[in-house]
Amino acid sequence: MTTPQGSNQGSSANPTPGGAAVGATGAADVGTATTRMVTALVRLRQALTDVVLPLDLPGAAEQRASQTELVAQLEDYVIPRMTTIEAPLLAVVGGSTGAGKSTLVNSIVGSRVTTPGLLRPTTRSPVLVHNPADAQWFGQDRLLPDLERVSHSTNDPKALQLVASESFPVGLAVLDAPDVDSVEEQNRLLAAQLLAAADLWIFVTSAARYADQVPWSFLRAAAERSTAVAVVLDRTPADAVQTVATHLARMLASRGLKDSPLFIVHEGTVSDEGLLPADNVAEVRGWLDMLAADSGARQAVVRQTLEGAVRTVSRRAHPVADASVAQAQAVTRLRHDAVAAYDEGLRAVLEATADGTLLRGEVLARWQEFVGTGELLRSLESKVSKLRDRIVNAVKGKPQQAEHVQVAVESGLELLILEHAEHAAERAEAAWLQLEAGRGLLQSSPSDLGRASRDLRRKAERAVRDWQQDVLDMVRSEGEDKRSTARFLAFGVNGLAVSLMVVVFANTAGLTGAEVGIAGGSAVVGQKLLEAVFGDQAVRSLAERARKSLEVRVRTLFADEEVRYLDVLDNLRIDPEAAEKLRQAARRVDDARYAARIAGS
Repeated sequence: MTTPQGSNQGSSANPTPGGAAVGATGAADVGTATTRMVTALVRLRQALTDVVLPLDLPGAAEQRASQTELVAQLEDYVIPRMTTIEAPLLAVVGGSTGAGKSTLVNSIVGSRVTTPGLLRPTTRSPVLVHNPADAQWFGQDRLLPDLERVSHSTNDPKALQLVASESFPVGLAVLDAPDVDSVEEQNRLLAAQLLAAADLWIFVTSAARYADQVPWSFLRAAAERSTAVAVVLDRTPADAVQTVATHLARMLASRGLKDSPLFIVHEGTVSDEGLLPADNVAEVRGWLDMLAADSGARQAVVRQTLEGAVRTVSRRAHPVADASVAQAQAVTRLRHDAVAAYDEGLRAVLEATADGTLLRGEVLARWQEFVGTGELLRSLESKVSKLRDRIVNAVKGKPQQAEHVQVAVESGLELLILEHAEHAAERAEAAWLQLEAGRGLLQSSPSDLGRASRDLRRKAERAVRDWQQDVLDMVRSEGEDKRSTARFLAFGVNGLAVSLMVVVFANTAGLTGAEVGIAGGSAVVGQKLLEAVFGDQAVRSLAERARKSLEVRVRTLFADEEVRYLDVLDNLRIDPEAAEKLRQAARRVDDARYAARIAGS
């Protein structure tokens, strides 16, 4: 092996603070600190899992990927390693396509334990080589729990092939990972997962591939979280060793990896079993044997990588929390816009049912047929103070004409509700279209939120008919002791009920007497008819009850329409408290890390 100037052959990790010896009290403190750290890490993992980032906001995709990486790092490496700190050191061999990783692993072990890929992309399961004495450390409950353990060669990327080799030292395991730059996405994701679960990265590259961008993105990530890294420049022609190795060493130093050992594996003839000459890999194998034999050095590498991973997970949790805050704020804005649109529609309907707007067109025509026209109506508009009996005696309405008024009211109310519900849906849609998150939700919705729901017409018909039945029941109940009177019999329940409906439609607060008559054209007639039968106070009470009954039904209809938008937001399951819970969990990890340092010093 040739080691360029500036590189450091050997372990890059420093011993843990305070030296190797600790007393009984110190050991107890360390145990307590470890328990506290594991608890904090488990809570951090849960807090990360509880964050949801479904909206397409700026930076959301990046933070979703970060969240997935952090959860995987905690599950695959940090928590299992923290609970089994004495387990063998795991070195993951990763690198570029065609760098010779599998051949290198076979050559280091001294036998063919992993199959090099002749075709790209290589689609096979990762292979973990260990001494038989260390087999208990690599069960599914301790490392990479989502990978099935197998003892045979397989192409299943969801399986981890375990190979026990007597020639491999106790205390060290090597895992051959897929290519980090594979054209197969599943291979790339698996490679990243395996490297994230490593105590030590053995990064393999070649003279032709050492400057490739993808491998360096992994190495930069390793430097950022203080992962122990060794680099192998594989199959390098003798005339290129000095130039390539020197340049590679400078690249490592400039990217925060100046202490990482750099090994050179020269070109050599590969045997029929797929092995390089032993001399070509002797220094790599010797360095690994040294780590396996030196428990202090081995533990230093583990602790360096583990502490760096914990620190990085805690730090990167805060941007995820920021993204969660942005999601909650976007939901609040979208919710406000939808509610405002339907509140405006509801207000418009309620105003139109009280300000005389409905007493036009068909409703007014049918009402005039019922109460009579001509001199009576003209005199009412100018002489509303005339005696009640004169008005009552002038009305010639028939039961059939009362039914016509009722039908016209039903039709007019339904049309009013449908019209304003449509406008509310359009306003809500327009507001959501102004935000990228809103546009995404509208596009993914299975129904057309910009239109009123398909069953609104049916529901509106039912609501209006139920309200009219309420009014009939009110009149019938109020006239219980008046059913034998001439006036009650003259107009009947239906006639008095439609009169009450007309009074409700011109019942705007502050309008009475002549103003009501003017607003509704002839609503005062209905009021006087009711007063003649029930009395002034009873009419006011009946009108108020009828108005509230109508308002409740209209509010229900609009709430059902509005909830289509609100359900879309509720189904996102964004917890506005999740961000703060995540920040608190990250702070607890930092506190536990500080406590562990104190305990270990």
